[in-house]
Amino acid sequence: MKNRIYVLLILVFIFSNSIFAQNIERTFIGYDEKEGKLEIRTNDGLYLIKHYNKKIVETSFIPKGESYNPNSHAVVLTPVQLETEIVETKNSIEYKTSGIKVLISKEPFNISYYNNNELIISEKEGYAKTKEYETLSFNLDDSEMLFGGGARVLGMNRRGNRLQLYNRAHYGYTTHSELMNFTMPVVVSSKMYTIHFDNAPIGYLDLDSKKNNTLTYETISGRKTYQVIVGDTWEDLIDQYTDLTGKQPLPPRWAFGNFSSRFGYHSEQETRETVNKFSEDSIPLDAVIIDIYWFGADIFGHMGNLEFLKDSFPTPQKMINDFKEKGVKTILVTEPFILTTSKRWDEVVEKKLVATDKDGNPYTFDFYFGNTGLLDIYKPEAREWFWNIYKDFTNMGIGGWWGDLGEPEVHPSEAQHAIGSADEVHNIYGHDWTRLIYEGYEKDFLEQRPFILMRAGYSGSQRFGIIPWTGDVSRSWGGLKPQAEISLQMGLQGIAYMHSDLGGFAGGDKFEPEMYTRWLQYGVFQPIYRPHAQEHIASEPVFHDDTTKSLARESIKLRYSLLPYIYTIAFDNTQSGIPLMRPMFFMEPNNDSLYLNSDTYLWGDNFLVSPVKDPEIKEKKVYMPANATWFDFYSNKTYKGGREYMVTVEKDHIPVFVKAGSFIPMVRPVQSTKFYDTKELDIHYYPDPTDSENKGKLYDDDGITPMAYKKGEYEILYFSGEFEDESLNIEFKNELGTNYKSTDRKINLIIHKLGISPKDVVLNDQQISYEYDEITDQLVISFKWKENSDINIKIRQPKKQITY
Repeated sequence: MKNRIYVLLILVFIFSNSIFAQNIERTFIGYDEKEGKLEIRTNDGLYLIKHYNKKIVETSFIPKGESYNPNSHAVVLTPVQLETEIVETKNSIEYKTSGIKVLISKEPFNISYYNNNELIISEKEGYAKTKEYETLSFNLDDSEMLFGGGARVLGMNRRGNRLQLYNRAHYGYTTHSELMNFTMPVVVSSKMYTIHFDNAPIGYLDLDSKKNNTLTYETISGRKTYQVIVGDTWEDLIDQYTDLTGKQPLPPRWAFGNFSSRFGYHSEQETRETVNKFSEDSIPLDAVIIDIYWFGADIFGHMGNLEFLKDSFPTPQKMINDFKEKGVKTILVTEPFILTTSKRWDEVVEKKLVATDKDGNPYTFDFYFGNTGLLDIYKPEAREWFWNIYKDFTNMGIGGWWGDLGEPEVHPSEAQHAIGSADEVHNIYGHDWTRLIYEGYEKDFLEQRPFILMRAGYSGSQRFGIIPWTGDVSRSWGGLKPQAEISLQMGLQGIAYMHSDLGGFAGGDKFEPEMYTRWLQYGVFQPIYRPHAQEHIASEPVFHDDTTKSLARESIKLRYSLLPYIYTIAFDNTQSGIPLMRPMFFMEPNNDSLYLNSDTYLWGDNFLVSPVKDPEIKEKKVYMPANATWFDFYSNKTYKGGREYMVTVEKDHIPVFVKAGSFIPMVRPVQSTKFYDTKELDIHYYPDPTDSENKGKLYDDDGITPMAYKKGEYEILYFSGEFEDESLNIEFKNELGTNYKSTDRKINLIIHKLGISPKDVVLNDQQISYEYDEITDQLVISFKWKENSDINIKIRQPKKQITY
């Protein structure tokens, strides 16, 4: 019996080592600790391992004959001073922090990563080289689900796919898309870790396509560097990743309003008539986007002119100023392609501003819009030239920029850039184009937040304020279906503002009012509210029938009413990286079924949103996350969490629910955010007697100043509710930045489902009047909130009256 046990132990040892063995030809030679890095010498190269903090570690492999390239396009975090420990035994080396531990087995050679002594992931072959690619491979466990790789439509769990890393637009996609305009070398696991492959050139991300529990990164060239990031919660994981790659700055407040956009407005007259129509129809509007016709009379031959066509736009300065008076910003499209037929072609050739062939001549090629060259934004003189165009128009009053075709849409491999070939910079081109504009604003427009709408980017593009969209989606129910999935996936990868062309962009034989309406209703609860489409069917609600227009108006007005809440969750994103749209598994990380669900999602901490994605449905199944009670936002009906319900679907809204314990700040809708303020607030409170303290907040600033929070130019209003045996106690407080002035406010506090009219209401020791509606079961308390003061409200009423 004893001999059998010994044999079993030997077999277990051999089996476990064979699982984690790397390249059998790789052998350990020695190690050193230098300048905060652990150097592991092997027969075929050098490993450099460094801890950024206790939750982020980076590993680089430098093959023999190559030198270390320390330059990252994604990482901005400086490693903190961290207490590390190296423990060497005969068979292993441990490189330890109080969080992540790296275990290097000497023979057979292997590197594995642990967090709190639990295995996260291990290298399989580690670095290897094939005829086509250099690869890094890792062991996966049987159960983990994988997200990431940028924007795709593959279902939430992307395991089993080999994902191409090559930004490319997919025109007219619906419910399946393997390759889209924004790819990233990022993998997020349901085991709550992220691996970021810190390398720009094109390649593949193989998420166990061969079903052998293997994750493989494949690249044509470049750095063999990756970071492993862990978190205690999903919120913590994203916070760590966006510390590594940068936090998104807060967009201007007007960017959360409604846009008028199409492909495209042909003239100043048409643009003016459209903007005026929004005012006439009392539909709020904050920006108008002008597509390629601002510089050319038709689609072909003019790209790269980058100046107003005076025949079509005779008084652009007056148009911009007139729109500004209405509170409407003017946004212009730009592209990095300079056609050989454009007015600027001779200039860019003379100044050597475009990508070249291997002999140094301008590289030209044909694509949809004509014969063209591509700006080489990796040349300092090209960046300066391009930025000066942006600068001149921004001085003219242009409110923001749309960068289109930035994958780049066509980018032949033969083209050469200042820092490498087309294939080496392709995936970072949109990222660095965004950087060009963002850093230009930092230099020349210190008091203005940029608005940068871009179709393509890279890991870390969020730190340059990128506002990406989901590409040229089909104008169909099939196009609507995957939109939440794409945004949720991108949020897990640090890109919080991914949004869709509301109503769909591509194709469509005839207008479908129901589909259009449902898409706009969903848009209330996506980061940016921007209908946009090809012009043969209007994208703007003002050009549709009265019923469609009325439903759109109500959705857009709701968007504006919710601006205090939306702006607050956008502020939270700047602080912690947490996306505005969040998967339900954030609330239930141990519920595996939720990892597959993008049908319903969280909007901030407090809303649950379930878009309607099929025609003529009367009801739909909605899962309510556990450990909470949920209020129907429209009817006040309550649902216990942890169950799926069949809910009624109404024509005028999609199913939306509010988590018990929430405070939702709202305002009366305005025609433009130019007229927005928080001097009168409706604070909707959904009490939860099972929670020890209900909490909420509102972040406020001027909506314009960059880095207002850091500069002390802000105010945060805090709301809390706490139950005692015979009363509900509500407290309002504020936190004021050192360079900001508060204001007096009128507050309408609406308390939902209190259960019974209170005995009395006392505000700061003074009894006050109130209104209670027995039919709606809502209590309304209106009062003045003096600047820089605290409010304490005591509602005397037995706790037992609240029943859900």
